[in-house]
Amino acid sequence: MNDDAQPDATKPEASFRPRFMEIPSFMRYPIVDDPAAVDIALVGVPFDLGVTNRAGARHGPRQVRDMSSLIRRGHHVSHIVPDALCRLGDLGDAPIHPFSIDKSLAVIADFYRDLHAAGATPLSVGGDHLISLPILRAIAAERPVGMVHFDAHCDTGGDFMDTPYHHGAPFRRAVEEGLLDPKRTVQIGIRGSMSDPHMWDYSHDSGMRVIYIEEFFEIGVDRVIDEARRVVGDGPVYVSFDVDGLDPVYAPGTGTPEAGGFSMFEAQKMIRGLQGLDIVGGDVVEVAPPFDQSGNTALNAATLLFEILCVLADARHRRGGR
Repeated sequence: MNDDAQPDATKPEASFRPRFMEIPSFMRYPIVDDPAAVDIALVGVPFDLGVTNRAGARHGPRQVRDMSSLIRRGHHVSHIVPDALCRLGDLGDAPIHPFSIDKSLAVIADFYRDLHAAGATPLSVGGDHLISLPILRAIAAERPVGMVHFDAHCDTGGDFMDTPYHHGAPFRRAVEEGLLDPKRTVQIGIRGSMSDPHMWDYSHDSGMRVIYIEEFFEIGVDRVIDEARRVVGDGPVYVSFDVDGLDPVYAPGTGTPEAGGFSMFEAQKMIRGLQGLDIVGGDVVEVAPPFDQSGNTALNAATLLFEILCVLADARHRRGGR
């Protein structure tokens, strides 16, 4: 694409400005205040009070916005052009409380309830993985959703130091609250040492399909895609991508890196394989810029965000509504 080309009235004017100009927004989509003005709302959630070790993901949305200036309009494989299918905008950051997990969860959920009531479909950038819980409280209040979850960790742990809300437990809480259907949930890339050998029993006991990294490499990407589609079926589905699902060579800038993960190309191919599902929202989480010296983690997160945006825009366009 020629960045010096003359503006076309059918395309966002910002995409014809040099990439180093203007206030950064996600993929240079317009910055908007009214969620009713968009079909898909891109939102940052600069919250990391739920981390159990290395903080820094609160800075993720800002860095991903900056690196996402490298993303262009159309997908080279699917030929999906998201802004040709849907009205897109950067809604800024959800509010948080910098000193309180409980207050943050409340104000984040309220923000997404307003967004949902306005008819916008959310695509978010964290922040730590606990942000998925208040988002689901907003968009899954009417019925539980299924989920395709890419991660090194199941995030279905119990209380940690007498605290029920942390980044290792959002999906256990979501099941308990009736927001997430565990039998329509698949978790891909799980691996790493555990503080307790029964740490992820809840995923198995509740009926989630857990694809450990060993199985991933044994059966291959195509069969993983088929299995994910089988598990989630035709119902509404949320897509959540923790960048620590990637091998740390692709995402060193994250709070809990785990060696031996899948590659960026494998991640991209898996997300592309979700096209046609009834996707109702998604997020990319756990980018921690203080550990991301090259900016490569944020760039890869922006790339994954675009991959999810493409299949989400296709789903939203096919629904013709929320």
